[in-house]
Amino acid sequence: MKLSGNTILITGGASGIGLAFAEQYLKEGNDVIVVGRREEKLAEAKEKYPQLHTRVCDLSEERERIQLYEWAIKEFPQLNVLINNAGIQQRVNLLNAANDWRYYQNELAINVEAPIHLSMLFIPHLIKQEEATIVNITSGLAIQPGIWVPIYSAAKAAMHSFTLTLRQQLENTSVEVVEILPPAVNTDLGGVGLHTFGAPLPDFIAGIFNGLKNGKSEIGYGGTEQRLTASKEEIEQGMKNAWQGFLKNNPDFL
Repeated sequence: MKLSGNTILITGGASGIGLAFAEQYLKEGNDVIVVGRREEKLAEAKEKYPQLHTRVCDLSEERERIQLYEWAIKEFPQLNVLINNAGIQQRVNLLNAANDWRYYQNELAINVEAPIHLSMLFIPHLIKQEEATIVNITSGLAIQPGIWVPIYSAAKAAMHSFTLTLRQQLENTSVEVVEILPPAVNTDLGGVGLHTFGAPLPDFIAGIFNGLKNGKSEIGYGGTEQRLTASKEEIEQGMKNAWQGFLKNNPDFL
C-alpha cells in the first residue's frame, strides 16, 4: 500500500497499537480517523494529536457499524484505507466458564463479526477508489493458539482465514489486502500489565511499517514472522511450551 496521501479509518484507534498506527500514519502525511468505544479515550487521543478525526462506535453492535460506515463515506468520500484493528482479549478457563454467554460472545462480535461486516460494508466504496487497502490486524495466535485465550485465538484464526479469501476475491480490483500478525506487544490488551513482557510498541510499529514499505501483504514481527513458515510440529511444540510457561506464572488459572 502507499504510505502517504491516504484517508484512513482505524478501528480501536484510541489507544495501544491502533493509536500508534494513527501517529505513524499522521507522520507519513495521511488524513486519519480513529474509532473507539470510549469517548474519554478518543478525547485524549484528539488532545494529543489535534489533526485526528474521531468517532465513538460500539463495534459489537450491527446498527452502530452501519452508522459508522454511512457517516464515514459521507464525511470522507475520499476514504481509501480501512484498518480493522479493534479487538479484546479474555482469558477463559473452559473447565469453569462461569460467565453468561454474552460475555464470551462479545469477544467474537468484536474480533470476528465486526471486521468481517465492516469489510463487506466498505468494499463497494473502496473498489471505486484509484488505490485502496484493507488491513486486518490478526495475531501470531492465529497461527499458534494461546491455550489460555481460546476464544481470542479462534477469532484471530478465523480472521486469518477470512483475510486469505478476501485477498483472492479482491485480486482483480484496486483494493489491496494486508494482514498484520502482531506478537505480544506491550499494550493494555486483555488488561493493564498483562503484556509488559511484550515487544516495545515503537519497535513493533517500526518493523511493521518497514514491511509495508517493502510491499508485503503478510507482515509478522519477531516470533510471529517465524510462525508464518513454521512446521506443524514446531507450532504444536511452541503452543505446548507457551502453555506450560503460562501455567507456571499463573498457577491458579485452572
